[in-house]
Amino acid sequence: MSKIYDMIIVGGGPGGYTAALYGARAGLKVLVLEKLSAGGQMALTSQIDNYPGFTDGVDGFELAEHMQQQAERFGAETELTEVTALHPEGKVKSVETVDGIFYGKTIVIATGANPRELGIPGEKQLVGRGVNYCAACDGMFYRNKSVVVVGGGNTAAADALLLSRIAKKVIIVHRRDTLRATKIYHEPLMKAANVEFHWNSTVSDFIYDQKISAVKIKHVNSHEETTIPCDGVFVSVGRVPATDLVRGLLELDPSGYIIADESTRTNLPGVFAVGDVRTKVLRQVVTAVADGAMAVHYAEEYLAEQ
Repeated sequence: MSKIYDMIIVGGGPGGYTAALYGARAGLKVLVLEKLSAGGQMALTSQIDNYPGFTDGVDGFELAEHMQQQAERFGAETELTEVTALHPEGKVKSVETVDGIFYGKTIVIATGANPRELGIPGEKQLVGRGVNYCAACDGMFYRNKSVVVVGGGNTAAADALLLSRIAKKVIIVHRRDTLRATKIYHEPLMKAANVEFHWNSTVSDFIYDQKISAVKIKHVNSHEETTIPCDGVFVSVGRVPATDLVRGLLELDPSGYIIADESTRTNLPGVFAVGDVRTKVLRQVVTAVADGAMAVHYAEEYLAEQ
């Protein structure tokens, strides 16, 4: 058997690299397996204003690089490779990748969750140029501007409420005739003078040159199309957790997230879930970072008992 790490972290986002930092500083042999580059979804955000310590905000890609370099300064290792299978049972667990098999005494799953897209042509290219998936992250860019929020669940309602305090106008587009969100959101949204609703409608197209200038919406019954001018669109139709690797191995909730509480411990001993991939109320960089630190605390407890 080749080298056995104390901790293998699958995913190099803020949760993964915080676990790597805390683990390495605690004297653990740590390996991070990342498919592309550090940062995950954070690396796609050009301006992060709600992460403490950066008075003028920070570029997500730059912050990710700093997190990686900081962890590696204390001895954490990084392998850029794609993980294909996990074998998380037993005292020594294995992780299969396209470049070989790695062995570890604990595994931290930090694979994240991806925003559910609308599937409209040009959507991917317009990210950062009018298309957004996180109101808490990007809402401040639309101060005194007009925005469209797509969706009717709790995430969409919370995003719309937050944006109503920032934007000049918030237009909610929902495929049904009422919000699916819990009742607590209904009254404040209905009372907000700058919130407008388009019921039984879907966004069918983006109108843009360099940036979005309007959206086309289609009524689900009449199929009539209307063009709505706007400065940005917030897609709030849910997220897709990256849990294909652990399906059938770890307990998942009905939405597909790994069931793990604030301790980050899963149903398998020595296996932890951090960041957006686990069940939690708030998915932000700062909560992912907290998860990473917590995972190392409980991993050290687990290792001490072995």
